[in-house]
Amino acid sequence: MTWSWIGPFLAIVGLAVITIVSRSFFMIPERELPLPDWLKRGLKYAPLAALTAVIAPEILMTQGEFIDTFMDARLPAVLCASAYYFWRRGILGTIVVGMAVYLPLHIGWGW
Repeated sequence: MTWSWIGPFLAIVGLAVITIVSRSFFMIPERELPLPDWLKRGLKYAPLAALTAVIAPEILMTQGEFIDTFMDARLPAVLCASAYYFWRRGILGTIVVGMAVYLPLHIGWGW
């Protein structure tokens, strides 16, 4: 019988413990932790910054490099979707318009 399962088992248990402790860290204290005002103001922008950090590389890069041509279906799709969002302020319509521009250009014309 081999003991090769101990390493992965300990890694899984260790990662589970770290996850539980880090996610429950804010629930452990009995009273609310005071945060400085500058941190509260900064945390308001965290979701927008995270979304930008995820979406911007998907739009502006391909295979780790910046796109070098305007014949990329993502660019007109982002422009049209952004214009629709600022016009109507609807998320579902923004997705529909972006995909309605992206798919014909990408699949039909091969951009």
